[in-house]
Amino acid sequence: MPLSTNLQNVGKMPSRRQEKVARIVREVVSSAISTQLSDPRIVGIVSVTRVEMAPDLRAAEVYLSIFESSESKDQKIEADRNKTFSAINHARSFIQSLLADRLESKFCPVLHFHSDENYRKTMEVINLIDQVSSEFGESSEQESSEETED
Repeated sequence: MPLSTNLQNVGKMPSRRQEKVARIVREVVSSAISTQLSDPRIVGIVSVTRVEMAPDLRAAEVYLSIFESSESKDQKIEADRNKTFSAINHARSFIQSLLADRLESKFCPVLHFHSDENYRKTMEVINLIDQVSSEFGESSEQESSEETED
């Protein structure tokens, strides 16, 4: 069940307990992905961008950003991202068991993984701005050199 249908405190700040459990979930998931999962489908760098806890602490929405370590074709990058995401989703119960060992709670939250595209989109915008600024810099250099020749 998605978190949005389980929220009773929509628009309210998370409690300290929610923040604490979210921090632990983020640490455990990050550690598990980077050190304990040896699935060959996981390629590139996987970052846990944020974790949102349900008010009853029984569900955790985990947002992941997957960055490619190499410059490949766009189709291959997207296919690798999908494979990495499915591998992590496949290991969800293992990650959840690691989380249960770490939490001192009656219940272990059920993990729901989501792809977080915000960082990738931000990087694309920054690259476009850099590209436009370099083109603008080249055109202004050409104009200044033409003025000095006159």
